[in-house]
Amino acid sequence: MHPHDLVRDHTIYACVMGSRAFGLATDGSDTDRRGVFLAPTPLFWRFEKPPTHVEGPAEEQFGWELERFCALALRANPNILECLHSPLVEHIDDTGHELLSLRGAFLSRQVYDTFTRYALGQRRKLDADVRTHGAPRWKHAMHLLRLLMSARDLLSTGELRIDVGDRREALLEVKRGDIPWPEVEARMTRLAEETERASRRSPLPPEPDHARVEDFLVRVRRASALRAQAVEPDAYDEVVQGVVRGGGVRQG
Repeated sequence: MHPHDLVRDHTIYACVMGSRAFGLATDGSDTDRRGVFLAPTPLFWRFEKPPTHVEGPAEEQFGWELERFCALALRANPNILECLHSPLVEHIDDTGHELLSLRGAFLSRQVYDTFTRYALGQRRKLDADVRTHGAPRWKHAMHLLRLLMSARDLLSTGELRIDVGDRREALLEVKRGDIPWPEVEARMTRLAEETERASRRSPLPPEPDHARVEDFLVRVRRASALRAQAVEPDAYDEVVQGVVRGGGVRQG
């Protein structure tokens, strides 16, 4: 099965991310599409496993296999958590709805470490640009401020909201370079301090709910295997028997 077929035929959730989801889109903004696909369970019984992620088939499109997506979300990866909270959902099936119902299970105070670590990496790149070129990449500076706001608010309230709302114009001023860099630096420092304080009294649990997410993944894998058996019983039995015997499994 070609990786693009997994995206076309087995996507359970697809959304728009980037500036359009954040409420920061302008006339020239791209449309970044992200999604989650469920590789049929029998594909995992072969030596050659299905891919953990796929680029395409469209431009600016990227998808993760469900297990990889859940693993990253449990580690509080900022991009993955934000994908789960996009206000611009383009496709969702029953399994996708169940995935979204687990959004709270992925959230924990670990977001402080992951969001902060990502923010520090981006800040170092901005500082390098200033040293080399005399100015940062203003678009990246805007998105770093947005990320810091998101982390602070998530830790304060326990809810992740990615649309910037009434902060849009203030952030776009940064993108246009209308705010002096020292003032932008001061905002970043202030937000980092507020985020650290919020982490100490956050309503989020210390750890994500691994057991709840794993139960979901096992049930989904089992249901996928049963569907494969119902649709192609002969092919299913051939694969199972090959695995049980320990023999090689012929690739499709």
